[in-house]
Amino acid sequence: MTLSEARALLGVRASATRADLRRAFRDAAKIAHPDREGGSAERFRRVMAAYRQLEDASAEVVRPRVSAQGRAGLGKLHISPVMAWSGGAAEHRMADGRTRRIRLPVGLRNGDLIRAGGEEMEVVIEARDGMCVRGDDLWVTIAVAPSVLEEGGRVAVVTPIGKRILWVTKKAGERRLVRAPGLGLPARGRRPQGCLFVRLAPKTGPLDSAARNLLRRFTAVWAV
Repeated sequence: MTLSEARALLGVRASATRADLRRAFRDAAKIAHPDREGGSAERFRRVMAAYRQLEDASAEVVRPRVSAQGRAGLGKLHISPVMAWSGGAAEHRMADGRTRRIRLPVGLRNGDLIRAGGEEMEVVIEARDGMCVRGDDLWVTIAVAPSVLEEGGRVAVVTPIGKRILWVTKKAGERRLVRAPGLGLPARGRRPQGCLFVRLAPKTGPLDSAARNLLRRFTAVWAV
């Protein structure tokens, strides 16, 4: 049974939380139980199998129960800033040597502990394609014309909620930094919605290429 088939059997989406899975399983199990009209042992077995498969594949953020020193023995789950913002499926090599595809929630932060497949691991958000995560905030580097840094002006920035036009003041151009509130990592639990910080760099070939690469990555996320 594939993950898509398991989700279809329980009637849940790919973004379903563990609480959603438990509720869907209880509803499906009642209908499929052999003692109910229309139910059967085979149907009930498939519901059980679907639930176990989806539960193993989904990650749950857990409260830290170990000190910073004690985390040295935990496995590390390395993800990109885009994955931290959007969630989605990531592959991870488990302690038993198997590679498991894990469904991650949105809004993960550095140092979060997640549990999946009976294993706990610490989230590490790596800097990639000119983007990094600091606390709740996303940091992006874009290339702009030197005239914008000197005189100010508008710049197009790819953000998690789409392409935005930001105004660069002369002061921001001198600092080479623009802050966009509410465009960082999504709020989750006690963690607030973060900000987007845009570093401004003089336009050159390599930086321009990096910006285009970042645009393609975000476009791929939106398409999904």
